[in-house]
Amino acid sequence: MKISLGLALIAPLALTGCIASAVGTVVTAPVKIVSKGVDLATTSQSEADENRGRAMRKAEERLGKLQRQRDKALRKCDDGDDDACEQARDIQEQIDEERDRVM
Repeated sequence: MKISLGLALIAPLALTGCIASAVGTVVTAPVKIVSKGVDLATTSQSEADENRGRAMRKAEERLGKLQRQRDKALRKCDDGDDDACEQARDIQEQIDEERDRVM
């Protein structure tokens, strides 16, 4: 008898905790959903810095490739290849455009 009386007194208190926990979960769920959406929709400063750094490295790679192509064309131009001279001028224009885009 004493055990069942004790359980009868403790059970409502235990259930109150479960109910409160469930209510808390239901109440905070919309807030968590909205905050997750905001996190997905926005870019943190560190992510922005990483993206900017990645873009700068790619631009530097493109510039390096164009400069190597221009130098090769200039060497051919120095050997008397008129087409290579024109190609070197075209590549230089691309280099100038790329630098303007990066700045």
